[in-house]
Amino acid sequence: MTIDTHLILVSAQPIPNLTPVLDQQLRPKKVIMLVSPDMQQRSQYLESIFKGQCGVEVERHTIDDPWDLEAITLQIIDIVGSYPANSIALNATGGTKPMALAAFDVFKENQQIFYVHPEQDRLIWLNPKQPSIKLADKLKLKNYLMAYGAEAVNAENVGVSFDLQDLCNAIIKDISRYEKALGALNYLALEASKHPKLTVAIEDGPQARRDLWDLLELFEQQGLCTINGQNLLFKDETSRFIANGGWLELYTYKQCLNLKHSQAIQDIARNISITRQSKTKNEIDIGLIKANRLHLIECKTKRYKDNNSADPLYKLDSLRDLMGGLQGKAMLVSFNQLDKASRHRAKELEIAICCHTELQNLQTHMTKWLEA
Repeated sequence: MTIDTHLILVSAQPIPNLTPVLDQQLRPKKVIMLVSPDMQQRSQYLESIFKGQCGVEVERHTIDDPWDLEAITLQIIDIVGSYPANSIALNATGGTKPMALAAFDVFKENQQIFYVHPEQDRLIWLNPKQPSIKLADKLKLKNYLMAYGAEAVNAENVGVSFDLQDLCNAIIKDISRYEKALGALNYLALEASKHPKLTVAIEDGPQARRDLWDLLELFEQQGLCTINGQNLLFKDETSRFIANGGWLELYTYKQCLNLKHSQAIQDIARNISITRQSKTKNEIDIGLIKANRLHLIECKTKRYKDNNSADPLYKLDSLRDLMGGLQGKAMLVSFNQLDKASRHRAKELEIAICCHTELQNLQTHMTKWLEA
């Protein structure tokens, strides 16, 4: 059912305002936004998407006091008065409670009202009663992040030429053996970044650190580095990044790509950089959209000391709140084991984890997380 005009109540959760407009069967010709003073910037983000992505006309009305029920009611009556019956629909999902109550009261007589279920991604008709509608999964990663205030989004969303499958499989198969060696490799790759030629000396010889040298030989066999005596030379910055933990990010991204069709993933990218307020920059290893919900993945090969293994959990929780809203989901993929306290913290924060030997079944863990 197409309705020419939607009236929306702008709030801190913009996705329910956005998904019905992106759905071709529901897309209006015009969107009227009721905006409280603290939601002006949020409304600007939405307007840019409505106009740029959807080609929809936008009209904004400021609500001076979003808690003054009587004044809001009169303002909505004035807005809706020029529209014939059943020609404008209210999206009652957002706004303050007085805004929603006032709008519902005005619309219930002769206009249509719907609500977007935040978890089921369905449009529910409140007036008149009719079957609910499964919203089309049209939301893309960039638009999602822009709706939450991103001014610029840079990301890599092309398929990976994955020549590292054998390398990753070899590491993960013997994960217990390579656990400490990988920490040493991370250190070597970090030190190499300080040298113009991306080279670094290996302090321990093969006899002292057999596991480390075997690990280095795996990377050398893939053409990522060369070993000359006890000097390690990385081929280029990309190779150094892969050795410094990038291999796990690329491996995880590949598993996401493998699940794209079976899990109906709408959009996916890695190495995401987000600019907010022209200066603040946030970075995400992997982001994807499924069922119009943001899913964030952080990949770590770093060994944590002094009970700091919960640090990436707090980062994920913060990013999810900032850019994913109430329905955002997060997952930590870590080469190293998390301690008991960090696992408990992950459970409290509702962050999925896949660590250490669990990586041998990463795709299964990701499938359960995406379907939960």
